[in-house]
Amino acid sequence: MSIRLFMREHFAYLLFQFLMVLFIMFLYWLDGFRNVDTAIYSVAISTLLILSFLFGRYVKRYSFYNKIISQPKQMEAALQRDAKSPEQEQVELFLQDLYRIYQNEVQTLYANQKRHLQFMNQWVHQMKTPLSVAELLIQEDGETDKKSLQEEIDRMKRGLDSVLMNARIDTFEQDLQVEQVNLKKLVSEVVSENKRLFITNHVYPVISIDEQFVVLTDTKWIRFVIGQFITNAVKYTFEEGKKVFIEASSQTGNVLLSVKDEGIGIPTADMPRVTKAFFTGENGRKTGESTGMGLYLANEICGKLGHELSIESTIGKGTTVHVLFHNLDFVKRGESEDVNIENG
Repeated sequence: MSIRLFMREHFAYLLFQFLMVLFIMFLYWLDGFRNVDTAIYSVAISTLLILSFLFGRYVKRYSFYNKIISQPKQMEAALQRDAKSPEQEQVELFLQDLYRIYQNEVQTLYANQKRHLQFMNQWVHQMKTPLSVAELLIQEDGETDKKSLQEEIDRMKRGLDSVLMNARIDTFEQDLQVEQVNLKKLVSEVVSENKRLFITNHVYPVISIDEQFVVLTDTKWIRFVIGQFITNAVKYTFEEGKKVFIEASSQTGNVLLSVKDEGIGIPTADMPRVTKAFFTGENGRKTGESTGMGLYLANEICGKLGHELSIESTIGKGTTVHVLFHNLDFVKRGESEDVNIENG
């Protein structure tokens, strides 16, 4: 097999040698073949030289040919070094670079698959609680408590939204639609969607965003991010009568959105890991409902949208989450206003 591959690769050499022999014989023919021995000697020497060259070349490439015609048993075969020439060395370097790219893609795919599987397992486990509660409410004698039933349905809807976003995050670019978005209008809509969550927990939102703040983003993705901030703010505010402040300000041509709660705060030891996948921390163990994916997804989405996410927190005083919209156009007119959910 190796000799056949070699001959196919060097067929041009042999053809060239044959043409050279014909050229030499043609010259002697033009000369009248006055010295036939010299002509034969010239042909023999040139043929011997080219055959010697090809033989040496074959010996030098023998191990490389055996490597590329054999059936590989593992991907690590691409890392073997059998090159004997600059061309072969370059081919091996190319294959090694391809191997590293392949390894990175496989590891990324495996990590994503593992993340999806773990998230689904946690989500299915957590959805058992609202389903069980809803089932008990339906089975109770008398009139069904629609308010409590709706609360459980809302919990399932929020969980389902997280699952869908987690599934779509890997194909983010295919589902991206960037447009100019009125920040106050968007925040007000998200707050309205979470109205029952605020009322149930006796926590009240205060929106302080100028009407003319406009940011360039994807409405669907950033709506999920803001909704996650609001859900966390309410979830970790255990005292009634507290507020969630949602504010926006200009930052040297950029827009900074802040969601601040008056909840229990995040322990200092947990702060570096709150945006890691499946990290629940001390607060997550207190509620027993955390999947550890909310802030992870929010951070991933902000990164893909080109926004900057940062978190500040003080134990016992609350947490503030910031999203910085970079290099965005906005117009600032009029006075900002506070909006209470009970008035909307």
